[in-house]
Amino acid sequence: MLIIGAKGLAKEVLELVYQDENGLIDNLVFYDDVNLKGPDKLYDKYPILKSKEAAQRYFKMVDNRFALGIGNPYLRQKLSLVFEELGGVLTSIVSAKAGIGQHGISIGSGSNVFEQTIVSNDVTIGKGVLVYYNTLITHDVRVGDYVELSPGAVLLGRCVIGDFTHIGSGATILQDVTVGKGVVVAAGAVVTKDVPDYCMVAGVPAVVKKILTPEN
Repeated sequence: MLIIGAKGLAKEVLELVYQDENGLIDNLVFYDDVNLKGPDKLYDKYPILKSKEAAQRYFKMVDNRFALGIGNPYLRQKLSLVFEELGGVLTSIVSAKAGIGQHGISIGSGSNVFEQTIVSNDVTIGKGVLVYYNTLITHDVRVGDYVELSPGAVLLGRCVIGDFTHIGSGATILQDVTVGKGVVVAAGAVVTKDVPDYCMVAGVPAVVKKILTPEN
């Protein structure tokens, strides 16, 4: 497997790979074409590829699976498209230590689900979603594509989270609430009513603090 990135989040995704039983650790490499003068290996063990040509060769000759080790939702989507064009297959990694329901669960390609996460039944998680440590997702929740759920986020029954939205650490989205696309929910916020697209909300209860510009 190839992990895009070779720094903070990528190092945490490495731990998910160790827990996986599908051979993801075999021939593991990282990708970083930004820090070209950096080390050639992570932890003196895992090669760091530094060009798209090298990644393409890896996909063709070694393993076509790749995972996202970058946090920014828009960048995750952009890199997904680039590496799929190179022949890669966007792959989800779900921690063996996450509590995942047995009924009506859908997790899209390229999602990373970390330790101590709880996902109840009838939950839909989109493509490229980052579900960080200790997140709680209860029944009938729908999470869009390239959403980032920070540590300790709580999503209660039947709430809906739009694409590219970032839910901050310890934030709570109450039941039946819809959070729009491209929203930033501040850490610790409690969202009690629907939130429109492209804004930042904060507080208890959460209110709109800023209008955001959509990223392309």
